[in-house]
Amino acid sequence: MATSKGKNDRNSRRPLSVLSLSVSTAEKLLAGTHPAISIDLRHRRPFLLSVWFESVMADTSAAGDSSDLDKLYEYGEQLNEANDKSLHVEAYKGIIRATKGSIKAKQLAAQLIPRFFKFFPDLSSDAVYAHLDLCEEEVLGVRVQAIRGLPLFAKDMPDYLGRIVDILAQLLMAEENVERDAVQKALMSLLKQDAKGVFHKKIGNIVAWHAAEALTGLFKHFSSQATTDEVIEENVRDKVLSFIKEKVFPLKAELLKPQEHMERHITDLIKKSLQDVTSEEFKVFIQFLKSLSLFGDKASPKNIQELIEITEGQADLDAQFDVSDIDHIERFQTCISLAIPFFMRGGSNSKFLHYVAKCILPVFNKLPEERKLEILKNFAEISPYTTPQDSRQILPSVVHLLKKHMPGRKTEEMNFSYVECLLYAFHHLTSKASNATNSLCRYKIVTGQPSDRLGEDFSDQYKDFIERSGMQYGNHVVIFPLR
Repeated sequence: MATSKGKNDRNSRRPLSVLSLSVSTAEKLLAGTHPAISIDLRHRRPFLLSVWFESVMADTSAAGDSSDLDKLYEYGEQLNEANDKSLHVEAYKGIIRATKGSIKAKQLAAQLIPRFFKFFPDLSSDAVYAHLDLCEEEVLGVRVQAIRGLPLFAKDMPDYLGRIVDILAQLLMAEENVERDAVQKALMSLLKQDAKGVFHKKIGNIVAWHAAEALTGLFKHFSSQATTDEVIEENVRDKVLSFIKEKVFPLKAELLKPQEHMERHITDLIKKSLQDVTSEEFKVFIQFLKSLSLFGDKASPKNIQELIEITEGQADLDAQFDVSDIDHIERFQTCISLAIPFFMRGGSNSKFLHYVAKCILPVFNKLPEERKLEILKNFAEISPYTTPQDSRQILPSVVHLLKKHMPGRKTEEMNFSYVECLLYAFHHLTSKASNATNSLCRYKIVTGQPSDRLGEDFSDQYKDFIERSGMQYGNHVVIFPLR
C-alpha cells in the first residue's frame, strides 16, 4: 500500500528544480550503474538524464487539443505506412513532444511511443523518459495507458527489461484498482513473453529466458540493498510478494520453462533473497519451493537435503543461543516447523536436534513462557527421525530435563504438557539407541556392545526415575516400550 506521503506527492505535483548533470554522470545513470539511481516513481523521476523536463504546453482550448491530435494521427499514419520507418525521425520526435501536450494527446502518445520504439534506437532514451513521465501523470487514464505500453519497451530492447520490471514492481503500490490491474497484467506479459526471436542468451551452460530476467527483477526487491528508503521498499516488497504468491505460483507450470533450468533459477533467486526476509516471507518462499517438481514427491535425497539446509541457514544454527533474543527464537520455531516434513521424507535432522539439545534444553527454564511448549512439541515431532548415533548423544539432555519436570514429591507442581513431549521424545530416542538407557535410568537392554555397561550399578538412577514416573501417573508406573 502506498504511503500517505506518496499519495500527497502525487496530488501536489510540486515541480523539481532543474538538475544539470555531467556527461559522464548521465552515461552512468543511463547504464543503471550510478549509485544514485533508485527508481521511485512516487518521489522522484527515474533514469535522470540531464534536465528535468517541465511542462511547457498548456492546451486549454478544444481547438488546441484538436490540433495536437491531428498532428499525432498524422505522425502515426506516416510511420504506420512507411516501409522504412527509421527514416521518419521527425515524426517520432513529434510523438515524443506530444507527451507535454493535452490529456488526449498524452493518451495517444502513450500508445504510439512503444509501438514504434524499436525503429529509433537513437531516440530510445528520450522515448523511455517521456513515457515514464506519463506513468506519473495525474490523470488515471493516461497512467493506465502508459503502463500498458511498458512491456513493449522490454520486448523490443531487452536491455531495458530489468528496469521496466523494477518500475512495474514499484507501481504495484498503486491505489486505484484499474491501475494496479494494469501493472499486474504488464508484469505477467513480461513473464509470458516468448523467448523465440526476443531474448536468448547463454550464461555458462544455462539458457536465460526472458521470464528468468523478469523474475530476477522482481526478486531484486528482496535484496537488503534494494533501496535507501526502507519504508518505501518494505511496501514494495509486500506487494511483490503478494504478486508472486497470487499470480506467479498458480501459473508456474506455464511460466517456468524450460522447467529444470527455470526451477533451478528461481530456487537460486530465493536462496539469495533469504539474507533479509521476514518470517512470513520465508514461509511463502518455502511453500513455493515445495511446489516445484525439483522438490516434489519424486525429489532426490540431495534436493530434500537442500531444502533442509535452507531452513538451517535461516534458523541461524551457528549462532550462540540467547534466551532474550525473541526474534531468533521465533525464527528458529518457524524454521524447525517448516523442516519437519523434510525430515519425514528422509532428510537429516541432526543439526536441529543437536541445537535443541545443546543450546536450548539446558536453558529451558529461562525461555519465555509462551515459547516453551511449542519448542518441546517441535523437538518431540522430529525425534522419530533421529539416527542411533544422534539419539545416544542427545538422550542425556532429555533425561535431565525430564527429571526436572517429573516431580519427586506430590507437593511439587508439574506441567503435564512438558512431560508428555519429553516422554514422547525419550521413547523414540531410546528405541533408536536402547543400550544408552542403562547408565541413564538402568533400563537394561542387552545388545552385546560395550556401551551396554552391564557390569555397573545404576540402581539409584533406576529408583529415582521410577519414583518420578510413578508420581506423575498416580503411582501407576508407565514404561514406554523400547522396541
